[in-house]
Amino acid sequence: MTIYDDAVQRYFTAWNATGTELAVAVAAAWTEDGSYTDPLTDVRGHGELAAAISGVHEQFPGFVFRVSGEVDGHHETARFSWELVAPDGSAPVAGSDVITVDGDGRIRTVLGFLDRVPS
Repeated sequence: MTIYDDAVQRYFTAWNATGTELAVAVAAAWTEDGSYTDPLTDVRGHGELAAAISGVHEQFPGFVFRVSGEVDGHHETARFSWELVAPDGSAPVAGSDVITVDGDGRIRTVLGFLDRVPS
């Protein structure tokens, strides 16, 4: 497993975490001042990241994030696609993210793009 695969695995663990597991998962995935920016949000730091993830779980209860395709990376930067999967197996939301990681493989920045959203 590459440093990028490991970072993306921890990223999805954080996005799929709830309750008391969420703060631990966010801290494992992101640096202390890590950020996440997409067309709908721009947050920085573990507290804001956890709040944004909680908000998605409130909007999409029972849904889970999964990587779609291969992770591609170089020079501490990686890109990958993902889907937000409903309990019935459909994936009404999909996107692509670009991340940068630090020397330990923790995420510094995420730039997210929404490729498919429900109307």
